[in-house]
Amino acid sequence: MIRFENVGLRYGMGPEVLSDLTFEIAPQSFQFLTGPSGAGKTSLLRLLFMSLKPTRGLINLFGRDTSRIAPAELPKLRRRIGIVFQDFRLLDHLTTYENVALPYRVQGWDEANYRADVIDLLKWVGLGDRTHVYPPILSGGEKQRAAIARALITKPEVLLADEPTGNVDPPLARRLLRLFLEMNRLGTAVVVATHDIALMDLVDSRRMVLVDGRMEIYE
Repeated sequence: MIRFENVGLRYGMGPEVLSDLTFEIAPQSFQFLTGPSGAGKTSLLRLLFMSLKPTRGLINLFGRDTSRIAPAELPKLRRRIGIVFQDFRLLDHLTTYENVALPYRVQGWDEANYRADVIDLLKWVGLGDRTHVYPPILSGGEKQRAAIARALITKPEVLLADEPTGNVDPPLARRLLRLFLEMNRLGTAVVVATHDIALMDLVDSRRMVLVDGRMEIYE
């Protein structure tokens, strides 16, 4: 599904923040992306989401060389990827329900075809009583859960999560991890970026470890 070959990334004329990355992410796989702060985890997720281009090397996504994808094609491809950002990126003028339903609205779906799914997912992440609340009223943990629900609502082929449990307590972190594992069981390839060792120890899964911009993989 995703293949990196000797990928490097630098910002401007600075040193490389990612160097010689060669790995694959298989369909329906589950993996953690970890490493110390500043190791390049967020930059790698941005490469996977195609919001950054590598400065060298090849990225193949869904059978396509990303360097040959026209800008007009990117939105359609990105819809096959769900992403949870560290800063949530909820829209303050939309309710929790409307934020989670946004991917469907952008695609022009009739609300009758997705309303029940949105409400069910909000209940699952513990926001069933916050559907009509606006983001400025939500706590940090509630915003995190809303962002996760929005990323999952369209059942993407790939889910990228950047520190998705960083603003929640351990019991909720485990519940969210179970949600990611269930999505994986249903066919979504999942990449969870985290530095939470206790969380990773709950799952016997692949670990992709970034240190100083280089990667080691532990199966």
